[in-house]
Amino acid sequence: MNAVRLPFLWERLQPSLNQAFDATELANLTNFVRDVTATGVTVLIDPHNYARYRGNLIGSAQVPNAAFADFWSRLATQFKGNPNVAFGLMNEPHDIATEQWLAAANAALAAIRSTGATNVVTVPGNAWTGAHSWLENWYGTANGTVMKGIVDPGKNMVFEVHQYLDADSSGTKPDCASATIGAERLQAFTTWARSNGYRAVLGEVGAASNATCDLAVASALGHLKTNADVWAGWVWWAAGPWWGSYMYSIEPAGSTDKPQMAVLKPYLQ
Repeated sequence: MNAVRLPFLWERLQPSLNQAFDATELANLTNFVRDVTATGVTVLIDPHNYARYRGNLIGSAQVPNAAFADFWSRLATQFKGNPNVAFGLMNEPHDIATEQWLAAANAALAAIRSTGATNVVTVPGNAWTGAHSWLENWYGTANGTVMKGIVDPGKNMVFEVHQYLDADSSGTKPDCASATIGAERLQAFTTWARSNGYRAVLGEVGAASNATCDLAVASALGHLKTNADVWAGWVWWAAGPWWGSYMYSIEPAGSTDKPQMAVLKPYLQ
């Protein structure tokens, strides 16, 4: 394993918009990043806010795009000297106009690059950034149409999509839709990304441990490996001691791996 995606709450790090970061929370984040990246592992820092701040959408009067840009300017300034840090713009925007999310993402990208940061930036789409729905329009204009308007002045971004394998792609159930659902749900996005010259990371994938899900996970990760010209990598959801008995967790029980690790090991770097 060579990457850790670290979620944190925007409000906890920056209690007031356009103001300094909380010193204690910044120290927690900085110390984690320092210690993990020192081992050669990449840390993908992830404001886990669904395109919201204190419940208000980015792009609203309460949270203008300029405030999101200010946040990322401060965060990029903090970590731009560490090439093992990747910047995840936002976790799973949803119930927002896709066009508005694009405007917010472009504002943040411009702010990041204005600091001189050259780090990789991962950019999600609308609708919880589902790979399976990238070309659909039930949530507004399709990501596959709008997100082609992304502008990264540093030309070092990848799209971040998420994909679960249960019946409704929600990642809330122990059963997977089929043994081949992983590759099936990723294929249309892969084709879109290749035809438009983009690369991507599968920022969340996860499943419980059972025979069908084991095959479904292998189907997804095998698809990524076969299409490595598009896919830069993947991150499992989730791990860490706070997850307890969560059915998708791969946090070891003492020195004993969770069963999913037997499926994942052939696909590790």
